[in-house]
Amino acid sequence: MLPERTDVLVVGAGPTGLAVAATLARRGVPVTVVDRLAEPPVTSRAAVVHAHTLEVLDRIGAAAPLVAQGVRSLRFRVRDRDRVLLTVPFGDLPSAYPFALLVSQSRTEAVLTDRLTALGGRVLRPYEMTGLDQDATGAVASFAGGSTVRARWVVGADGMHSQVRELAGIGFAGPAGPAESFVLADVRVRSELPRDEVSLFLARQGPLVWAPLPDGLVRLVATVADAPPAPDAALFQALLDQRGPVRWPDRVTEVCWTSRFRIHHRVAERYRSGPVLLAGDAAHVHSPAGGQGMNLGICDAVVLGDTLADVLAGGPAARLDEYSAARRPLAEEVAGFADRLTRLATVPPAARPLRDALFRTVAGLPPVRRRVARRLSGLDHRGRSGPAERG
Repeated sequence: MLPERTDVLVVGAGPTGLAVAATLARRGVPVTVVDRLAEPPVTSRAAVVHAHTLEVLDRIGAAAPLVAQGVRSLRFRVRDRDRVLLTVPFGDLPSAYPFALLVSQSRTEAVLTDRLTALGGRVLRPYEMTGLDQDATGAVASFAGGSTVRARWVVGADGMHSQVRELAGIGFAGPAGPAESFVLADVRVRSELPRDEVSLFLARQGPLVWAPLPDGLVRLVATVADAPPAPDAALFQALLDQRGPVRWPDRVTEVCWTSRFRIHHRVAERYRSGPVLLAGDAAHVHSPAGGQGMNLGICDAVVLGDTLADVLAGGPAARLDEYSAARRPLAEEVAGFADRLTRLATVPPAARPLRDALFRTVAGLPPVRRRVARRLSGLDHRGRSGPAERG
């Protein structure tokens, strides 16, 4: 049952919303988390947690149980069929987590839910927000069925189609043009590719990501011209045949889960409107190249949770404007990086020799490889994340 009042109302119980709530609960802040779904999803969706995100999760006690459930990727490779164009090792990262962790989003959410529960919180379901009225002391959220909750602060962590963002009147702009279309699947494959690294295959038709998951599964993600409603084994086999290894081709033996999605590059015009704050996909969406989206959202969440706790403890509310000012440029950077990776993957045949020469140059320069590793891992965001990180 919904409370009549709460200090913080978090709308959305994905990784971002759960991380905000766990951060607040750890600081002793009363928080109410609601989600429109009756049960948490059990599908994998986002599948990589980078080193900086693990450092951030360690601050709320969620890193160790998550690492125990994932596969450690020790390097990231860019390939053109059988040719390795670039190897980016993670072993030298200046972090306690010198790897990328491959783990399904459902497990990430389960770990964060367990952490929230241990701190005395829980997720209330199913509650769909239908209205939001702001005033001088906070906001009143309305829900289907007639319930209302008065909150001092409302956090929109309800995804790319955020109702909180829409009701708060916050713009969500991006470049003009058609949305990118993607298919993804968790499959079992007969493959000679290493199970301790992620591969990005570049092809004229578009990129294909091959990433190992726990339990012997492999995540495949690919751009397509028009994703079918129900991607099947034949489609993913065709994508591997068209873009994957040639000498020892992969063979799909089982498809465990598939999905599709379309996405634009969008960043909210601001992350705060009075008592309303945004984090995660409610604030930014972009190409999944590089596996940055969920990671950026979790880091948003912990910074926002700590900043809110500071404000509720008597700190100036202007620190929440600092949160927006710090996090929004990082979202633009990440979106630009993901877009550049996608463009490199889809250059026309005439430009491929130049692209491949660029990768060979990078491959021969260890400082540049280290810089790419820091970018992929999120470690270049250290010290720039927002007011709570700076103290």
